[in-house]
Amino acid sequence: MAKSTHTMVRHALSMMLGTFASRVLGLVREIITAAWFGASGVLDAFNVSFTLANLARQLLAEGALSASFVPVFSRVLAAKGKESAERLARQAFSVLLVATILSVAAGVVFSPLLVKIMAPGFDPVKAELATAMTRWMFPFLVLVSLAALAMGVLNSMGSFLVPALAPALSNLVYIVLVVFLASFYGVWGLVIAVLAGGACQFLLQWAWSVRMGVTLLPEWPQLKDPDLRTMLALFLPYAAGLSLNQVNPVISRMLASFLQEGAISVLNYANRVIQLPLGIFVIAISQAVLPQLSRCPAEDTGEFRDIMRDSLRFTLFVVFPATLGLALVSDEIVHLLFVRGAFGEWAWKGTSVSLAMYSLGLPGMAFSTVVMRGLYARSLPRGALIVTLSSVAATLLFSLALMGPLSFGGLALATSLAFSLSGWVGVRILSRHLGMRFGIFSVPWTAKMGVSLAFTGLIVVAWRWFFPYSPESSGILRAAWVGGVFCAAASGYAAVTALLRFQEWRWLFGALRRKDRRETPGQNAKEE
Repeated sequence: MAKSTHTMVRHALSMMLGTFASRVLGLVREIITAAWFGASGVLDAFNVSFTLANLARQLLAEGALSASFVPVFSRVLAAKGKESAERLARQAFSVLLVATILSVAAGVVFSPLLVKIMAPGFDPVKAELATAMTRWMFPFLVLVSLAALAMGVLNSMGSFLVPALAPALSNLVYIVLVVFLASFYGVWGLVIAVLAGGACQFLLQWAWSVRMGVTLLPEWPQLKDPDLRTMLALFLPYAAGLSLNQVNPVISRMLASFLQEGAISVLNYANRVIQLPLGIFVIAISQAVLPQLSRCPAEDTGEFRDIMRDSLRFTLFVVFPATLGLALVSDEIVHLLFVRGAFGEWAWKGTSVSLAMYSLGLPGMAFSTVVMRGLYARSLPRGALIVTLSSVAATLLFSLALMGPLSFGGLALATSLAFSLSGWVGVRILSRHLGMRFGIFSVPWTAKMGVSLAFTGLIVVAWRWFFPYSPESSGILRAAWVGGVFCAAASGYAAVTALLRFQEWRWLFGALRRKDRRETPGQNAKEE
């Protein structure tokens, strides 16, 4: 059991390293975008058009494709070898290519309707601009889908760093192109940058999968192939459920379009910041644990339960202090990152409030994301659909209730509450399926975590009291302030949790000490 946990943590650390680079560059791209366009109407139009591309990434790269492909590919790789696994991947490549091309054609035709649904409050000029950009952005769907397939192959073969770095390359390409194109093409330079970044993200992972021994090229699908049929049978219900889950950001943008101009943009900026801890910790751990869970024998519910419990605890162990820090210093973080150029005081305060509200949902996002991977590994599409429906319904109800008194901050808080509820629903469903409780929040663990977070919060409050943040200071001093408070809080949290003997530290040290020989394709399941 300890060996499985160490393997999961080791792979998660690889994902965290790559994802950290990606999310930092993602913040840089938002900083540059904010400096050029602020919180403006044209950027609102671009954000609506980019929503569909982002939905595709979340649905495929972090959703249905991983849910259906990774478990089947991992089992075929372990049981039948690399040749059979490569054949399955090539057939999946063909199916995905045809499906996404058809989706792009449909999206181009129905772009005016999609924009009207996502932003019914837009005036005709903004709606026309958003429609035009949406049509040009739809090919991103093909690129990100094929990149998701390559990521699934690499993760199943034990490669986690390069797939995590691929979005970093995409962000780097975006940054370079925006710097050179924004002054010539305005907001259309952002569209060109997004498409070029998506192409580079796919090509890097495709080339690395070739190096790992799997060349992803189209192969005529053999619909009688039982492995392909299993993957497709899982994909459709997962895609349906996760498509519903992607309604959440649409709901937020749709309702925000009725609020003051720039509301969509401040929500987008805050969401970009929250993606840093979400991607580094939550997505990284959930991606690392899926192949591990998929290899658990169906009858060994005890091992599956233990891996899930440890994964959830480890995620919360790193997410809780991040949640506390973001909630307490959101104002200073947003000022440091975005206040320059066209990004004024209203955008600063609006983004700060949204970030604080989003940060409260990080633990719920962690629970929901990791538990969904458990549902995928156990081939429970109905359970995944129920979790998704609960999230969508809660987002709509909480948004309608909170947007009146809290404006766009209420929309951000509604998202946080919805993820928390759906995470609880997912744990309940998985517990009933296994016939046993997870025991995540045991009394000793919860008490020790409460003490650790209280001490960490006191450090942040004391830092702000003794070293007040000065908006008029130079960028270097402001960066030193933010870096200092996080270093002080992280050090205090690490010291207290170590003194309280949290077992998560043993998992970390165990993962770092292990020096297994390099895994080869088809052997990783046996070695782990």
